[in-house]
Amino acid sequence: MFLYPLGLVVQQSVQPDTGGTSLQPYADVFASEAFRDALGTTVWLAVGATVGCLVLGFVLALVIAFVPFPGGKAVARFIDVFLSFPSFLITLALLFIYGTKGMANGLWTDATGSGGDGPFQFLTTPWGVLLAEITYFTPFVMRPLLAAFSQLDTAQLEVASSLGARPARIVRKVILPEALPALAAGGSLVLVMCLNEFGIVLFTGAKGVTTLPTLIYGKAMLESDYPAACVVAVVNIAISVGLYGLYRVVSRRAGA
Repeated sequence: MFLYPLGLVVQQSVQPDTGGTSLQPYADVFASEAFRDALGTTVWLAVGATVGCLVLGFVLALVIAFVPFPGGKAVARFIDVFLSFPSFLITLALLFIYGTKGMANGLWTDATGSGGDGPFQFLTTPWGVLLAEITYFTPFVMRPLLAAFSQLDTAQLEVASSLGARPARIVRKVILPEALPALAAGGSLVLVMCLNEFGIVLFTGAKGVTTLPTLIYGKAMLESDYPAACVVAVVNIAISVGLYGLYRVVSRRAGA
C-alpha cells in the first residue's frame, strides 16, 4: 500500500509529458530558481524550528519536571493532549492573536485610536511560519524529555547540591548528559516533520514563503506539472529518509 504509490511517484518523475523515459524533469527542476529557493527556505525553517524547539522544550521540561508549582501534573498531561492537535489549529490560534485582524492589532488600534491594521504583521512572513512551527512542535521535544527526567535518579541531584554545585552546573553536568538521547530523538523527529510540514505554511498565508511541500502542491494542483511535482517529492523523500538514516547511524555509534 505504501511502496506501490511511492514507485509510481518515482516512475512519473522520469516520464516527461513529451513521452518516453528521461531525466530531463530532474534537470529542469534542479535548474529552476523556484526549486532552489524552496529548498533553501525548507532547510532553514526546519533547522531554525528544530533549534528553537530544543532550547524552549528543554527549558520548559526542566521547569515542569524539577520546579514544583501548582498544576504541574496537569500541565504535563496537557502536553500529551497537545500532541494530538492538528498543526493548522495552532496556526489558526496564532492568527486570532497576531493576525492582521487579530487581538493584538485590535488592542493596539483601540489603545492608540489609530486606523489601519496595526503593527503586528509578521505572521505572514518566514518569521511567522517559524514561530508557528516552534509553537506546535515544541511538545514533541518535551514529551521524550519528560520521560527521561522521570527516570533520572534524584539522588544525583541531591549529592551535587550538597557538594555546593549551583543549579546551572547541576543542569549542565548531571541533567543534560542524561537528557541527550531524548534531545536527539525529539530533535530528529521535529527536523523531519518540519521538512514535510504543509498545513502551517498554508494557513499562515505566507505567500512569499515556499517550501518543498507547498512547491509540490503548486506544481501538481495549480500548474498540472506532475513530472516536476514528482521530482520535488522524490527529493523531499530522499532528504527525509537520508536524515533518518543518519540519525540511526549516529545514535547506534553513540550507544543511544
